[in-house]
Amino acid sequence: MMKGLAARSKEGYLAAMPTSLRQQLDQLAASFAAGLLAAIRAASIEDLLAESGGSRRLPAAAGASESGGRARKAGRLARRSASDIESVVSRIEALLRSAPRGLRAEEIRRKLDLQPREMPRPLGEAIASGRLGKSGQRRATTYFVKSGASAARPAGKAPAGKARKARAASRKK
Repeated sequence: MMKGLAARSKEGYLAAMPTSLRQQLDQLAASFAAGLLAAIRAASIEDLLAESGGSRRLPAAAGASESGGRARKAGRLARRSASDIESVVSRIEALLRSAPRGLRAEEIRRKLDLQPREMPRPLGEAIASGRLGKSGQRRATTYFVKSGASAARPAGKAPAGKARKARAASRKK
């Protein structure tokens, strides 16, 4: 069978083409292939997967977590300024003020639409500065606004925990 194919190709259209046409087609095919490879090399993996219709997920080591149903960029976060981090801390503090029992990091992340990689530094700085407190360990860690952090609380109002204790004490009387 291979002999038949080889014989046909010798007698077929390719053998009958003039040499200059064959050279021209070879050049066109080579330049097309080079251009195609250059375009593929320049494209990102997300673009390639989107164009190919592939719904395959990237390996976890590449950082392709698609939690929350939105695409995330792989790699390191862009460098954040002190004001960027402060704004995230303020957003977290405002959210925690509306949750008297506190929230876990994943709940904060989901409600503020943050990436997991964005959380450690703002939380660490807020805890170190005394604005936030935490209790529990690992995933069960609950973050809350410390009662001594009165920057956003109106003057004269007791912290939520003390007010609750005062109401409970008055009911017992």
